[in-house]
Amino acid sequence: MVHQFGDHSEIPAKDRVSRPGTWLPADNRVHRAWLRRAIDHVDKHGEQKLIPVLEEFRAMIEDNPRMYMYFSEMWDEIPSKPPYQSDPTGRSQIRDYKHMLQVLNHMFGRAPEWTDAAASVGMVGVPMAAIFDYAMGTPSGHAAFLDPEVNRMLKKILNEWGSYLKSPKSAEVLGHHQAGWFGEVGYRDLMEVANAANQTSFRFEDMYRCQPSEKHFGFKCWAVDFFTRQVHDSARPVASPGDDNVIANACESKVFSVARDAKLRDKFWIKGQPYSVMDMLGHDPLARQFEGATVYQAFLSALSYHRWHTPVSGTIKRCFVRDGTYFSEPLFESEVGGGGINTGGISVAQGYISALATRAIIFVEADNPAIGLMAFVGVGMDEVSTCEITVKEGQHCSKGDETGMFHFGGSSHCVLFRKGVKVGGFPEPGREANVPVRGRLAIVKP
Repeated sequence: MVHQFGDHSEIPAKDRVSRPGTWLPADNRVHRAWLRRAIDHVDKHGEQKLIPVLEEFRAMIEDNPRMYMYFSEMWDEIPSKPPYQSDPTGRSQIRDYKHMLQVLNHMFGRAPEWTDAAASVGMVGVPMAAIFDYAMGTPSGHAAFLDPEVNRMLKKILNEWGSYLKSPKSAEVLGHHQAGWFGEVGYRDLMEVANAANQTSFRFEDMYRCQPSEKHFGFKCWAVDFFTRQVHDSARPVASPGDDNVIANACESKVFSVARDAKLRDKFWIKGQPYSVMDMLGHDPLARQFEGATVYQAFLSALSYHRWHTPVSGTIKRCFVRDGTYFSEPLFESEVGGGGINTGGISVAQGYISALATRAIIFVEADNPAIGLMAFVGVGMDEVSTCEITVKEGQHCSKGDETGMFHFGGSSHCVLFRKGVKVGGFPEPGREANVPVRGRLAIVKP
């Protein structure tokens, strides 16, 4: 069994959490240590002048009574009982929205890196999700992170952080030091995840296009160069390129769910998280053809390859990005839903976010008539929400060709087949390793 952050069997039960997408570390001590250090820095240096986009966020909160209520109450609604009062910060949580803004202000000058915490080394891939973690699972947090005005503001904030992650300064975390992506732990984990997908023993330069003799393997920044790094065709060959009945995997990812006979419209916000096809496909006119669809969903980790590839040969009929939420998670994960706030956060709400989050939607008319029209949905999650489509409508693609990418990491994706398409042989949910991108995903019977 492959573990992203070392031997989890030694993690105390109170620290062991479910992180299916592995964007927040499986060992919660890493999460606590990262946030504790950020809070200690903020508290030590006192209140600092906010960068312009965060000053705009502050004004939005304080000038709008509804926002002021949401962002004041969400912190008060976090239960004052274990584990919330001492987790994730290790002593006290972020105290209020002003404290939140100061921690965000501090975060904006750095890219994700590894943290050494209590004999465990790990990486917090989504620091904003770590900051909002429990607050977004409260009733007021739920309302706030669904609000269109809040999400427009969050998009501005994420774009600003994205500008830093595209700068040469962000490449500092790509070093060989302990907290670096090419340090002993970072490099080992990157390649452990990559090689587990198809049981290989590639080196980084065998797997990815890079310049191993240059500093940082030739990557000039964290986001554009490193996180959207390209894979060698030889490392990820296309499954059965001459057989249109073999479906290729669109993303390097772990299985979340395989669902049959999905309804055109369903209550995606309830605990079972049924798929709601019209909402997933952005209410596009073509969506109605997918009533009763088969839906395959899988998620990408922080260490995975983040470009998308077409599962079939065919013509791009429609492609667009639908803006949505960034940090919304369902209320069934909160105390209001009958239990404690789920420490897995948005990672356990993959089905829910497929209908709400910012997402790229691509319809493909397959060359194979046994498939016909199919759809791909790239789902942004947390701050990993910038979806870039690199194909155009009317373009013909061969199976395995690139269709787009997630910036600043990855998230989740869905592939939809219409009712009547005899598709099967999907990998079973619970598989520990990623299914390799462009590898065999399923088989269609003629």
